Amino acid sequence: MKNFFFIIFVCFSGFLFSRDKIPATYEGLRKAYETYGENDTRAFTFINPYIQKAKTEKKYPELFQAYRDAVFYSKSIDRKVKYADSCLDAAYKSGSDDRVSTAYILKGSIFYAKLKKYKPALDEYLMAYKYSKNTGDLYLKNKVSYHLGVVKNYLGYNEEALDLFKECLTYFEAQANNKNTHKFQVFNNMKGYLNSLHQMIICYRNMKDYSKADSLTNVGLLKTFNEPEFSKERSCFLKSMGISEYSNNRYDSAIDYLNQSLGLMTDDFAWESVDYFYIGKSQLALKNEEAAIKNFKKIDSIFTKQNFILPELRENYELLINYYKDKKDAKQQLFYTTQLLKADSIISRDFAYLSPKVHREYDTNSLLEEKGKLEKANVWSFVFISILVIIAGFLVLVLYKKFKKEKNILNQYMLLHQKLQNQNYSRTENAVVTNITENNDDKKTQITQSIKQELLRKLTIFEEKKQFTQKGLTIQKLAIQLETNSNYLSAVINEQKGMNFNKYLGELRIRHITQLLFEKNIYLNYTIDTLAKECGIASRQNFSDLFFEINGIRPTDFIRKRKKELENNTSGTSALDGIKNVF
Repeated sequence: MKNFFFIIFVCFSGFLFSRDKIPATYEGLRKAYETYGENDTRAFTFINPYIQKAKTEKKYPELFQAYRDAVFYSKSIDRKVKYADSCLDAAYKSGSDDRVSTAYILKGSIFYAKLKKYKPALDEYLMAYKYSKNTGDLYLKNKVSYHLGVVKNYLGYNEEALDLFKECLTYFEAQANNKNTHKFQVFNNMKGYLNSLHQMIICYRNMKDYSKADSLTNVGLLKTFNEPEFSKERSCFLKSMGISEYSNNRYDSAIDYLNQSLGLMTDDFAWESVDYFYIGKSQLALKNEEAAIKNFKKIDSIFTKQNFILPELRENYELLINYYKDKKDAKQQLFYTTQLLKADSIISRDFAYLSPKVHREYDTNSLLEEKGKLEKANVWSFVFISILVIIAGFLVLVLYKKFKKEKNILNQYMLLHQKLQNQNYSRTENAVVTNITENNDDKKTQITQSIKQELLRKLTIFEEKKQFTQKGLTIQKLAIQLETNSNYLSAVINEQKGMNFNKYLGELRIRHITQLLFEKNIYLNYTIDTLAKECGIASRQNFSDLFFEINGIRPTDFIRKRKKELENNTSGTSALDGIKNVF
């Protein structure tokens, strides 16, 4: 019994002692874990109390910081996304646009760096940009610019991306060399500098300016020499040097640099694939065919696991197909042909602007034809031909319907184009009536002429200041804002605008966003969800349906036609004539 009580006493004392070891202040809690490395879950011993303390005290700036740290120290990608959402919620509650912008960058970085999902990453970065427009935080501004540049780079806008990276490089370099800056800020700015440098190398390589790419690569290797804190960044510069050596036919040297890059690379399957690709091509040039194929297969393994591939690695499958074609291995040839078709569909989905520029030795039609020949050996010829006939008939029908649909879309677009050239388009169709005479309806609603005039004046201000873009706006909320009651407001809108409140509000929002799409090209790159939020509509489907009801054309079709018009206009063709000529 004495031993039993002694054990209980020791455990209880240990528990109290461990509780005493956890700091009581926000600063103390953060200092307790800030020396841990990324993905080190030991930090949650202190982060969890940090979160609970901030929640209990409703200290949203501290809660924002706690969730931001939780993203950094979580191992699981799903938990990183979950903590990023919580970070965004805390940022909004803190009332700081800078924190909101930072939270959007944080979430976008998870999509880009961890998942390689560029489209959702771009959506998050655009929201970050929106909230950072008026910030005085230059670090935040350049961080947003860097991430937008990364996505632009991967979408093929290399010149635009390069301009952004040059500005970022100048800023981060100056801050990294600032002796009055805290050591953690110096570290972050140095990372920003090195990452901007790496992205510039990619830009120059894509633009075929190899001398500038090589020059910057040497700078990057010099800056990261004997710097273990920047081993991840050094792996990228080693990769770039390996690619350069391959381009200059120094294949042994290329393999050496690329293997060094792999040795330092952590948690980046995209760049890992690039290393394997150029190691394989170098071995192929050295006549080590079997070794080359092993590396190409490693890229396929990454593709199968991650469902992601860079456009420049498309050739990997062409090389595998040719290898097994020479070996007369129809089974493997068919497998890698199918993989290439799958890769093409993913490239088209994730790199819609870049994929048309990719050189394709095996275009989609020839791949489908080759696949058909390989499969024909395993099926009856009659069945196969019958299926082809059915597919051909179906395609003809689909193409005809598509032609009819496109013709109708073009007509609707041209009608809308004429309306948009009218400066009054963004207002509702019915003009405000300024000379009001009292009639029987006035007596029913018991609204005096002076109240009507005042309400119409306020509605004009409401329209001019674009206050209709408020999310969740109802007639009751608007009535409060206009210092009236909803019955009066409803009656005036019905009588003077010729429509109910919901239709009136919907028309203002859709006409506003349509005018923006027509006048400001940047909006043409926004997603439908972002456009809906921009004009105050919560649902993507409601936005699309309302846009169609008012304009006679879906927003996606309008954006597509507007882009086509701008392209034709740039090439010197009359804008609308250029669109007509498509048909």
